[in-house]
Amino acid sequence: MQEPDRDTHPYDGEKDRAACPTANDALHEEARSEVRQPRNDGKNIQAEKVQEADVEVEKPFSIYTKRQKWLIVGLAAFGGLFSPLTANIYFPAIPTIANAFGKSIELINVTVTVYMILQGLSPMVWGTIADRIGRRLIFVACLFILSMSCVGLALVPTNAYWLLVLLRAVQAAGSASTIALGAGVIGDIATPAERGGFVGLYNLGPLVGPSIGPIVGGALAGHLGWRSIFWFMCIAAGLCCVFIFLIFPETLRALVGDGSIPPPAYAQVPIPVLQRNKNQISTDRPPRKRFQNPLLLFFVPEIILPLIFLSVVFAVLYGFTTPMSNLFLEAYPYLNETEVGLCYLANGGGMLIGSTMSGKLLDKDYQRMKRSLMKKAAADPEGGTKPEDVTKGDSWPVERARLRTLPVFIIVLVAVCCGYGWCLQQRVSIAGPLVLQLLLGFVVNAMMVPVQTLIVDLAPGQSSAVTACNNVVRCAVGAALVSVVEIILSAIGPGWTYVLFGGLVAAFTPLLFLVMHMGPKWRVRRHAKAQSRALQ
Repeated sequence: MQEPDRDTHPYDGEKDRAACPTANDALHEEARSEVRQPRNDGKNIQAEKVQEADVEVEKPFSIYTKRQKWLIVGLAAFGGLFSPLTANIYFPAIPTIANAFGKSIELINVTVTVYMILQGLSPMVWGTIADRIGRRLIFVACLFILSMSCVGLALVPTNAYWLLVLLRAVQAAGSASTIALGAGVIGDIATPAERGGFVGLYNLGPLVGPSIGPIVGGALAGHLGWRSIFWFMCIAAGLCCVFIFLIFPETLRALVGDGSIPPPAYAQVPIPVLQRNKNQISTDRPPRKRFQNPLLLFFVPEIILPLIFLSVVFAVLYGFTTPMSNLFLEAYPYLNETEVGLCYLANGGGMLIGSTMSGKLLDKDYQRMKRSLMKKAAADPEGGTKPEDVTKGDSWPVERARLRTLPVFIIVLVAVCCGYGWCLQQRVSIAGPLVLQLLLGFVVNAMMVPVQTLIVDLAPGQSSAVTACNNVVRCAVGAALVSVVEIILSAIGPGWTYVLFGGLVAAFTPLLFLVMHMGPKWRVRRHAKAQSRALQ
C-alpha cells in the first residue's frame, strides 16, 4: 500500500480525519485510547471478562496558555516587523539616493523592484526549510543576514550602483522571510477558531514598518545622511536577532508536537522564559515529516485565487507608497524630507487600526457563522450533521466564513483610489490625500487578514510555505506595478492613474465570489482523490 498523500488539509485541531488520513493527522486530531478495565465484585472472586471501552480524551491543541500564545505571537510580530520596515524606511530617501548616485528616480526604483522580487522568492526557500527543521533557527539566520547586508549598504560607494542593487537583493533575502515564519508559528499554536485574532496581532508587527519606517527614514536621511538609515537597520536587526535567539521557543509541530516535546539541541532556548511544567513534558516524538513541495500549492485553486486577488491589492498599496514622496513634493513643494516621512504615518496608522480591529472581527464573524450553522443542524436532526460537528469536514464553508465581509472593504478601496489621485493632481489641501491614505491602510489590512488566515486554514501543515507562496504572488505583481508606476504617472497623471488602480481591484473581485461558491466543492474533490490514492 502506498503512503497516504500529503495534500493540504484544512481545520487543524477541529476535524476528525478518520476517513481521510494525512501526514499531519497525528498532530491535529483528538487522542483516542482503548482502556481495559477489569470488573471485581469486591469479594475476591474470579475476575469477569475484560471489557473494552473506547475513551475519548480531548487534548488541547497546544500546551501553551492563552497568555503565552499572545507572547509568542508578539515575539514573532517583532521579528516580522523588519520585512516592511526595511522596504519602507527607504522610500523617503529615494530622491536623496538618486542625487548621491547620479541616477534617475526610475533607476533607483529598480532597487525597489529587485527588493520586491527577492521578497517574494526567498520565503519559498526559508519557509520550506522552516517547515522541516524549525522556525527558531531560520528566524535567527534571516535576521543575521539582514544585519550584515545593512553593513554593506551603509558602506557602498556611490559609483557602484550595481552593488546597491545587489545588496538590496541580499537585504530582501534576509528580511522578507520573517513574515512567513511568523505565520508558521501561528499555525503551530492556534486553532482556526482563535487564529483570526492572532493574525491580527501578528500583523501589528509587519504594519508598524509602514508606520514608522518612512518617518525614521526621512528623519535620518534629512539630518544624518542616507547611509545612517542602513546603520540604524543593522543595529535594530542585530538586537532583534539576539533577542529572538535568547528567548523565542521552537513551535514547529513536527519537532515539538503540541509544545510538550523537548526540541533538538540546535532548537533549544538559552533562556527558557516560556518554560514547560514538568508534568507537560512528553517523550513521544511526532512522526517525521516528509518533504512537501510548496510549488504544488500554486495548483490548489481555493488557495491561489485568493492570493491573486490579494496580490492586486498589495500592488495597489505599493502604487501608493512608492511614488508618494515625489508626488507630495510636487503637489506640496513646501515639505522637507522629514515632513514627507511624517506623511507616511497616515497610511501606517490606518493599517494599525485595521490590524487591531480586523482580527477580532474575523473571529467574531467565524463564531457567528458557526452558531448559525449549528442552529440549522439542530433544527434538522435528519440531515446527518450534529450541531457540534458543523466545523468538521469539508461541508464547513471556511472560505465564506473568512471572505464574506470583504466586498464592503473593496467598495471603500475603489472609492479611495479614485479620490486620491485627483486630490494630488488638483493640489487640494494636504489633509485630503492624508485622510485617504489613512482609509487605504485600514481597508487594505482589513482585506489582508481574512485572506492570510484562510490560506493557513487550508494548509495547516505548510503554514510557512503557503505564506511564502503568498509572498511570491503578491511581490511579483507588486514589483511589476512598481516598475511601471512612474511611467503611468508621467503618461496620464495621478488622477487617472489611481482610477486605473481602483479598476484593477474591481476587475479581480469576482475571484473571491468564485472561491466562496466553489471552494468547498474543490476541496471535496481534492480530498476524495487523495483518499483514493492512499487506498491504492
